[in-house]
Amino acid sequence: MGLTKIASLFFLSRQKELDKYNNEAEALQQKVLQHLMKRGAETEYGRNHLFSTIHSYDDFAKQVPLNTYEELKGDIDRMRHGEKNILWPGQVKWYAKSSGTTNDKSKFIPVSAAGLQDLHYAGGVDSVALYLKNNPKSQMFSGKGLILGGSHSPNYNVSDSLVGDLSAILIENINPLVNLIRVPKKSTALLSDFEVKRDRIARETLNKNITNLSGVPSWMLSVLTRVMELSGKVHLEEVWPNIEVFFHGGVAFTPYRPQYQELITSDRMHYMETYNASEGFFGIQSDLSDPAMMLMIDYGVYYEFIPMDEFGNEHPTVVPLTGVKTGVNYAMVISTTCGLWRYILGDTVRFTQTNPYKFIITGRTKHFINAFGEELVVDNAEQGLAYACKTTGAEVNEYTAAPVFMDGNAKCQHQWLIEFSRLPQDMDEFVNALDSKLQNINSDYEAKRYKDITLQRLEVVVARKGLFNDWLKKNGKLGGQHKVPRLSNDRKIIDELLEMNNEK
Repeated sequence: MGLTKIASLFFLSRQKELDKYNNEAEALQQKVLQHLMKRGAETEYGRNHLFSTIHSYDDFAKQVPLNTYEELKGDIDRMRHGEKNILWPGQVKWYAKSSGTTNDKSKFIPVSAAGLQDLHYAGGVDSVALYLKNNPKSQMFSGKGLILGGSHSPNYNVSDSLVGDLSAILIENINPLVNLIRVPKKSTALLSDFEVKRDRIARETLNKNITNLSGVPSWMLSVLTRVMELSGKVHLEEVWPNIEVFFHGGVAFTPYRPQYQELITSDRMHYMETYNASEGFFGIQSDLSDPAMMLMIDYGVYYEFIPMDEFGNEHPTVVPLTGVKTGVNYAMVISTTCGLWRYILGDTVRFTQTNPYKFIITGRTKHFINAFGEELVVDNAEQGLAYACKTTGAEVNEYTAAPVFMDGNAKCQHQWLIEFSRLPQDMDEFVNALDSKLQNINSDYEAKRYKDITLQRLEVVVARKGLFNDWLKKNGKLGGQHKVPRLSNDRKIIDELLEMNNEK
């Protein structure tokens, strides 16, 4: 019996438990809520909001307010200074550094010991469990997994307390047994200089038997490009003949899929999306023929949802998981074993089915363009670009888009800054294809484009090679889980990029 067959036995019981997602969602989520209230009652936040008296979802919704990072920031800062029992019992020593808010460059998301196990590591285990269930002939444990991580640094002057990319926290705390099947070595994985790390990872893994990859598509592609440069090979399976799966997350995979398919031509290669944010692990692609992910409902997270057409209202409708409808765009609200209570995550999702609950990520509550009532979200952009690329033979590496504002009587448009790995055969055709697809899938955009009355045809500016990485490096965000916002409702980011694009 091969090593993968032996390892597969470890996942059998969990594979059976996941079958409960089909018809026991309400009971599983209720159990999570009860656990959160019991543990949360031991905290200052729980005492202030009478967690010990909460016995139902209605009680919970009445007694606990919705929170953004700004509302919890003061408590989180106290925790970072070493105070105990504030948002979660005991002392929380790890903080995942995430993209900032309106008022701050970065957010610091608490990662408790409980959260590490029943949110983040649970997601990793289930990703493998579902993959092996769908691929019984897998040999992934016959070799090693290349896991791409970020870096961390000391947290204030608190002993043994660190802040950093979530991936770095996971690598730092990982079970030592996992290190036997993981590369690169920890000292390399946690390097802060991505350009140095990229080269070292490539050199350390070049002659290893790599069977699986885990990481953010953009950063992984950069590492794999360096592997190809060092090897002199054309396709990755020439370097790693047994490569079979890439567990990816962090950014939408659509723009990168053609590049990976050119790099890896093996018909045994699989791509499995995961939804692993700094705040928790929320979804896994359970069927590789279906792009939707299954919501993970028995981890340490209780879910609520706000319909996006009410988002920003003073008293929006908020529903638990069993109250969602398919086809509706929702802002996600979470309560977790890391001490985030009714926390507005900032991501938007749309459910494609229930029993089990499956969804796609449609964007961010702040990453959209709605300057003229067009309500363009990231999911629209990804679909539009995929169609335009297919139509014109183009490949997109990175992009961002923003509105162009003119005076009150002038026409306006969207401006797209795109870094191509392969230019379209005809740029005009690419623009037309993108614009027409956006109209086809977004009725609000279509209405605003009608006869060019409100919006003119979009504009595409070609970015020089490496522009987006240069911008990330300039802002201290190269590597890890950092990414350029795809859509913005203002021009701050795109103007910075355009200025850099025009520099000689």
